[in-house]
Amino acid sequence: MLNRQYNCFIGCDREYEHSKTVIFGAPFDSTTSFRPGTRFAPAAIRSESFGIETYSPYQDKDILDIPVADIGDIELPFGNTARVLDMIEERVGQILSDGKKPLMIGGEHLVTLGALRAAVEKYPDLNVIHLDAHCDLRDEYLGEKLSHATVMRRVWDIVGDRRIFQYGIRSGDREEFSFASRHVIQKKYNLLGFDKTVDSLRDSPVYFTLDLDVLDTSVFPGTGTPEAGGITFNELIDAVKKLNGLNIIGCDINELCPVYDNSGSSTAVACKILREILLAITV
Repeated sequence: MLNRQYNCFIGCDREYEHSKTVIFGAPFDSTTSFRPGTRFAPAAIRSESFGIETYSPYQDKDILDIPVADIGDIELPFGNTARVLDMIEERVGQILSDGKKPLMIGGEHLVTLGALRAAVEKYPDLNVIHLDAHCDLRDEYLGEKLSHATVMRRVWDIVGDRRIFQYGIRSGDREEFSFASRHVIQKKYNLLGFDKTVDSLRDSPVYFTLDLDVLDTSVFPGTGTPEAGGITFNELIDAVKKLNGLNIIGCDINELCPVYDNSGSSTAVACKILREILLAITV
């Protein structure tokens, strides 16, 4: 049995068997190419979550009123990327087979691949909404097929054409943008058209993956690969609220690197966004 944690995200202390959404951490950053440290994000988010309220004035909902369990982190073997992805796939597969929604706290963005492998096994017609500063569509990075820079290319290998919807993208090499124009739905720089995408996916299973560096660096400096020119906090909250009513079968939140923001502001931002995601996807 997967058990709840007492050192949990605020308000998420229900028993596993009675929960609809299940939080777990994937503290992995072994393929990070610039500034490591996202492995510390799950612990930081849990600790700092007690600085926010369980109630959201944005949605008029309270975490205390929804059944969410936090089952802690997977103990991942750094240095063995393939094994890490297998372990994440196994954990997400178990949660999904138990009829619950996984919400994974990364870690670097590559952890999404393990979760998507399990999700597609259960939902072959899965669509993916991806908010990020970076395309993550390289076929390889420094000779490696499994990297935080290749994660969405590997997801595309699984889900195929026109099932990945990218927003906020503002960084990548020329080949990535060329690939995106042929194979994914991509909106550069902002969230324009997000409403239309949500409406088009009302009858489809959806996985939501959020790289927090989609936010502008003035809002969220605590990340491994900061990119100026991002969206605002309120824009992201508005997008998260629109997830209400979608068939979100799983999601993740990644790329907080708390050691690069000693003020704690970036972690506080991550906590608040995680609260809003929980309230938007749990009914």
